Amino acid sequence: MSSISSIAVSGLNAATRRIEVSASNVANQQSTGALPAAGGSVPAGAPQAYKPLQVNQTAAAGGGTQTSVTTTSPSTVAISDPQAPFANQDGLVAAPNVDLAQELIGQLVAKYSYTANLATLKADRDMSKALLDATA
Repeated sequence: MSSISSIAVSGLNAATRRIEVSASNVANQQSTGALPAAGGSVPAGAPQAYKPLQVNQTAAAGGGTQTSVTTTSPSTVAISDPQAPFANQDGLVAAPNVDLAQELIGQLVAKYSYTANLATLKADRDMSKALLDATA
């Protein structure tokens, strides 16, 4: 595999990771839990809210890109839900800090990145084929 292809494949993998993380965030956007105390702990037996994830993308040595996944900070926001069995005395629960508009934008960026890297792979394939055809 050429270095061009390796770089494009790393871009495809990064775009795929971004879509996976965003899909998880959107799917769990309404998964509330008990509001954490000042130290970050929740009462025993109470559910914890989903902690949204984010993808960190950096340049890889030798070209291409690599990704790592971390939780967002702050990972939850307080919302009012006095009917929840785990709500605090003020009727507040923790909800994931997910911005659906930002998730949609991230999904679109990942889609275009995937498409661009796929076009790069196809161009590399076509150039290699043309080179082999010319030498035959």
